[in-house]
Amino acid sequence: MHFKLIIAFVEDSKTDAVMDAAREAGATGCTVISNARGEGLTKNKTFFGLTLSTQRDVVLLLVEKHLSRHILEHIGEVGEFDAKPGTGIAVQIDVEDAVGVLHQSAELGVKVEEQL
Repeated sequence: MHFKLIIAFVEDSKTDAVMDAAREAGATGCTVISNARGEGLTKNKTFFGLTLSTQRDVVLLLVEKHLSRHILEHIGEVGEFDAKPGTGIAVQIDVEDAVGVLHQSAELGVKVEEQL
């Protein structure tokens, strides 16, 4: 089985919705790293030296490669990544190898067969 890693940088207010959307689209789980920060096209505003920005979370999803594009598009819609600037981004990268996912193989096999 081949996997892709989807990395989504999400406003913390949308993290739960993005996680739910990923599950709806076929993801079997995720890892969330809280308290990330970043900068887009425009620099964050400051007020007396304090940066005014919303907290971000990093959502990591190891997904089967046949499901990855659908999951990526679905979380992008729910997170409104293309609709509103600064709401977040998501990317996917190839995973050469993975361990610890053997227990998910049976469930993933059924989901992939349904998609194909």
